[in-house]
Amino acid sequence: MPLEIVRNDITKMQVDAIVNAANRDLQRGGGVCGAIFQGAGSGELQEACNRIGNCPTGEAVITDAYQLRAKYIIHTVGPVWRGGSHKEEEQLKDCYKNSLNLALSHGCESVAFPLISSGIYGYPKEQALQVAVSTISSFLMQHEILVYLVVFDKKAFQLSEKLFRSIEEFIDEHYVEEMDISFGTNRREAYELEDSMVLQSSQNLQEMIEHMDESFSERLLRLIDEKGMTDVEVYKRSNMDRRLFSKIRNNKDYTPLKKTVVAFAIGLQLNLQETNQLLEKAGYTLSRSHKFDVIIEYFIQQHNYNIFEINEALFSFDQPLLGT
Repeated sequence: MPLEIVRNDITKMQVDAIVNAANRDLQRGGGVCGAIFQGAGSGELQEACNRIGNCPTGEAVITDAYQLRAKYIIHTVGPVWRGGSHKEEEQLKDCYKNSLNLALSHGCESVAFPLISSGIYGYPKEQALQVAVSTISSFLMQHEILVYLVVFDKKAFQLSEKLFRSIEEFIDEHYVEEMDISFGTNRREAYELEDSMVLQSSQNLQEMIEHMDESFSERLLRLIDEKGMTDVEVYKRSNMDRRLFSKIRNNKDYTPLKKTVVAFAIGLQLNLQETNQLLEKAGYTLSRSHKFDVIIEYFIQQHNYNIFEINEALFSFDQPLLGT
């Protein structure tokens, strides 16, 4: 997907470029910076950085990745947190924008970021996350590149307490565990009824096939037209890869994953009824017995169709993310 949040060691990411949270002198540091230097080979990487010399706050420079799996390392210098009144947010946005532009100019199709400035530079993690997601998502509306936001552990990634509690309360109120449905004591009658239903189903199968309704792909394309949106607008708002969208457009019998259908529902800003109607075309529905579904219902009821914020919430509750 164009923007994916993953829990991983950034030095193990198989991408074209990984981003190093560097210092202004481009010297080996601690934390993410130290791990990247060690993984790449400290000697070679330090020599390359020394040839560049330095990097101002908010800017970005690039070197080879040497022993890492990536092709390049993009070094960007995040702001030191000084209370938020010294242009820290502007500088942090520049880190992401300049790094992404540098990646594109070197032909990169994928890039992995750490949460810049959220370590020893003291930028509050919640705010650092909001800047990262909003800046990257805005960039992706104009450009095609796969971006990973890599967090080492879940403690480094937190929703706002207010939002987390609100979603948690909604889940507690609406989530119901799936219950086993038994036939009761009269199993013979149940089996006979089931056999009868199978026979009737087979008799009507040919008629059903002959009168099939529009497919998922056909319904999706019709909705795009009805909403007055372009294909590009929809797949970008759905955090969807352009190539997958092309497959769906060109194959009326394409069967998507449930999370893909939900992503399109979010991109199209569908209400709950419209969302379930689109899901039905692919053989799915929203259920109160799945936390993923309840979280999606929460955001739709809140009229919040920012797919990146929804993915933040899904990530926090250990649920699959929306997109490809």
